[in-house]
Amino acid sequence: MQLQTSLLTIQQLATEKENENNAFVSFLKQQDADAIDEAVHTLNQSIEPKIDCTACGNCCKSLMINVTEEEADRVANSLHMNRSQFDESYLEKGSSGLMVINTIPCHFLADNKCTVYEDRFAGCREFPALHLPYFSKRLFTVMMHYDRCPIIFNVMEELKVKTGFA
Repeated sequence: MQLQTSLLTIQQLATEKENENNAFVSFLKQQDADAIDEAVHTLNQSIEPKIDCTACGNCCKSLMINVTEEEADRVANSLHMNRSQFDESYLEKGSSGLMVINTIPCHFLADNKCTVYEDRFAGCREFPALHLPYFSKRLFTVMMHYDRCPIIFNVMEELKVKTGFA
């Protein structure tokens, strides 16, 4: 299969395939979760290296990023800022103590590259999280990003073929 990397095309196809994808999610929930994990991990290992994230950067342009205290400390330190300066400049804090980056796209994105890459937040490190276990329990989140991440889009399309769905 030819990999699709055009965000415009991916978004158009996502709209066209909405009913198909809903059926696919239902289909996947009926399959053996370990076998699906193995298939997704294999596809991800094959597809992810072929996609240049810096040609896209859409995750950094469109996702809300949660930040822990430790991560905020680490990035503030790498930027040579004290925490109060960092928090005021980059974070929004909820009443429950939850912290998120206070703007979308992310402050730390420049020329589709992360300016704090070595110290980036866990959510950024994990995305698109196709290497993690329990894929079948994360289908809602995965499909939320199907139209915005070429890696997810291509893995899901190949998974349709590999599972005999398509």
